[in-house]
Amino acid sequence: MKKSIYNLSLTILLALLVNIGRSQVTITNDSIFHTTHQMLLANELNESGEPFAEALGYNLDDLDPMVLNSPDSTSYTFGIENYEYSRYLLQALGAQSGMGLHLMWSPMIEQMAAMQPSSFDGMYTGGMTNGFKEDDMLMMMMGMFSANANQMAPAGAFPQFADFMTGNNNLPQVVAPNFEMDFSSTHWDRSKMDYILNPGAMGQSLMKQYLWAQDMLGAFHDSLDNTIDADGIISPDSVGSPNFDPNNNVFYGGNNLDGFMGQMLTGVGINKAMFLLDKMAYNGTTLGAINPMTYNPSNGIQYFPHQIAVTETQMGGMLPPMVDSTFTLIDASSHLFDQLSFLWGTTGFKNMMDPSINDTLHFAYHEVFDGSPFPAPMSQTGVAGPFDLMMGTSMVLFQNIMAMHYDATNNTFVDVTTLSGGTPVIGNTISAETAGYALVILSDFAKEFTGTAMQTMADTAINAQAAYIINNFKAASGGFYNSFDIGIGANTSAKSISSQAALIRGLYAAYNYTNNSTYLNEANNAYNFLINNFYVPSAMMFKTELGNNVATYTTENLAILAGALREAKLTGSQTDAAIILTRIGATTIDKMVLSEAMQTGETGSDSDGDSIPNIVGGTKPFVFAAEGTHTFNTVGINQTITQNIQINAYPNPANSSISIDINLEQADQVTIKLYDINGKLVLTTPTYSLIAGQQTIKLDLTYLVDGTYFTRIVGNKDILGIEKLIVKH
Repeated sequence: MKKSIYNLSLTILLALLVNIGRSQVTITNDSIFHTTHQMLLANELNESGEPFAEALGYNLDDLDPMVLNSPDSTSYTFGIENYEYSRYLLQALGAQSGMGLHLMWSPMIEQMAAMQPSSFDGMYTGGMTNGFKEDDMLMMMMGMFSANANQMAPAGAFPQFADFMTGNNNLPQVVAPNFEMDFSSTHWDRSKMDYILNPGAMGQSLMKQYLWAQDMLGAFHDSLDNTIDADGIISPDSVGSPNFDPNNNVFYGGNNLDGFMGQMLTGVGINKAMFLLDKMAYNGTTLGAINPMTYNPSNGIQYFPHQIAVTETQMGGMLPPMVDSTFTLIDASSHLFDQLSFLWGTTGFKNMMDPSINDTLHFAYHEVFDGSPFPAPMSQTGVAGPFDLMMGTSMVLFQNIMAMHYDATNNTFVDVTTLSGGTPVIGNTISAETAGYALVILSDFAKEFTGTAMQTMADTAINAQAAYIINNFKAASGGFYNSFDIGIGANTSAKSISSQAALIRGLYAAYNYTNNSTYLNEANNAYNFLINNFYVPSAMMFKTELGNNVATYTTENLAILAGALREAKLTGSQTDAAIILTRIGATTIDKMVLSEAMQTGETGSDSDGDSIPNIVGGTKPFVFAAEGTHTFNTVGINQTITQNIQINAYPNPANSSISIDINLEQADQVTIKLYDINGKLVLTTPTYSLIAGQQTIKLDLTYLVDGTYFTRIVGNKDILGIEKLIVKH
């Protein structure tokens, strides 16, 4: 008996007429902004943005935000939407929200202000003396950045160097039309913020600050805003001096705005790392400072705990609130993902600031870190600079990760550790998400410390963790378990999409670093398991839990999924991964955005017809909803794709062969692939050039052992169908 497994409508007109069953994300939480997860999404979208589009061979000069899906939807999704989403996520948090400690009271500003004479008070604030020099120092620094970039600073900003863990992103006022030059109307309600500092939140935003700073400061520009590529000779500075020359028509950054923002983000990142070392180190008794130049955990561990509460004093007048000196330890445990998150950012900034690297990008960076606008490295001056800060912070974090989170007996990392009497009490649980990102971030770290003892330690840990994943997280029924408890076993609850995607992401990273083909093969198999079991082609959306037709999308699982799909294309050469990421960009990621602006093609109301309102006049910032859901229908029209299609596969269960009837609305190039339960590809047919109408393809199954398989029918642009197949001889 024939079994109809797909009856898909792919025409836009029919999808508009039939609303029942149409794929749609229902936002279920639009109030909570979780900094770690939002910034992880920003980071993965950043790497799935312009860099990904360029890697796929697109010319970004062909893109126009006001011309939707041109030259095609893939280039627009990656080159415009993902790029701008990641940009505005960081801007909403770091300059508009006010959800953190103000830059005026940051370590660098306070140190520089303390060195100024009393007459400095009022010098850069229009003669307004108030007993503080920090406001003048901040204004002086921003004025310097503006001159260096030929760009005025936006008004009403609340630049923060240390981000709070969570807050309510609903605005207490509507956004003004001129919000892009005056951020006053984009501030969040500070009474609804948690005032808790968390290394994961600070670290993920630090990583995003690095990604944007290195992109923005990798070139120069002239007074007409034309980009000038750095060559090691041309410079914005005076001859023989690190100081900016206002007369040579060369400015920092690839354009005016990039130059200013890149300097600001770098300054914020430096202060964030300084603050972590100066204020947030915990020895089991007290919070205090740590010296990265002399730190050795064997002489007494100092680490960065999970949650520290802060309070602020309202300064009155025009001054922002100042953080009080007394911090309250809320959660003293060490969380591996916290430490990894901060390490990700400091490792990136270390590379950017490295004086020994000479390429086109670093020719430009060298001019930024030569003494002005930022201090030069110790190797050149004898005094520690930002490069030494980022290198030292990376070393402290890595040493603590290995001392507190690596179980050398079982050769795996663990999620949470506490300190008792100065001795780590290592937990026994490792989650898939943390295990995967440990491979990603430690691979980056190892590259930055090539030739050192730390690289050797990292190499051992990377290979051990990858092997542990393969040996302990793989389920006989296919895919990965969500976590593993040492001494107990795997968590056999329903497999989540974030677990599958995180380990795919991690194993691809491990392969890229080690060139061990086992990791590549396991990542590719896991990718196929993910697509075969979680992806619903008719809806162009993913289930988020195996066997559950109600999907719950969060900023965290969408971030991890985006990273996995990108790396599946770039590293795993999975040809369908990029188009699938494009599809969920339209069906899922876009639907989680609360508002957008002109850079993504939105000029007012919902001018581009994507159901996302313009930020102006509303009370929703340019961020993602914390949670959205979708219920998959087993029958009915789910979403538009490329054409009307019907597929019948029979018999099922099958014995020696299976017949697949494919009824196409229009001609297509079709390939059929067969996978086992673990995602291993066991059969690929030739590509069939099928005409419109119904054709039958018969596959020989006699060589297959009994078991469960997945048949994936792939067209020229889409996965047309996926069906579970039982083979029983």
